[in-house]
Amino acid sequence: MTGARTRTRTRTRTRTRTRAVCATALLALTVALTGCTEETQQTAEDIVSSATAAAASAAQEKMNQVKDGVNATDNVKAGATRTDGDRTTAEITATNPTDRNADYTVWVNFRDSDGNLLDAVVLNIDGVEPGGSKTGTARSNRSLSGETKAEIQQALRH
Repeated sequence: MTGARTRTRTRTRTRTRTRAVCATALLALTVALTGCTEETQQTAEDIVSSATAAAASAAQEKMNQVKDGVNATDNVKAGATRTDGDRTTAEITATNPTDRNADYTVWVNFRDSDGNLLDAVVLNIDGVEPGGSKTGTARSNRSLSGETKAEIQQALRH
């Protein structure tokens, strides 16, 4: 029985130490952020801008990989955005005007209220029946703040 008590005490001490380390790290981060200089803030904005550009570049690369795709941007609509956990999502609807089943690859941009690009994602909506519609969910790559809007940058039917 003493072995079990020793293990329990050791786990409790480890958890307590872990919580203390996490609390100290969080406090240090808070102090560091409240003391941001303009230079530090500019560096943070540059990092976000670079991440956004990388997401758009990755989206373009994924779209370029689609073979025999036909422009179908007019057949795809973005719904309103909402928050899902720490991400922003939007329901995307593809409507198939053809007489065959079709798959859609859709590039969705998330923009702020000023129209600035915040993030870009690509999603697939597969098996849309002739004359039918089907939805998928576009989910941001990272946490976005403020009012956001989803827009269709490009959609390919294949």
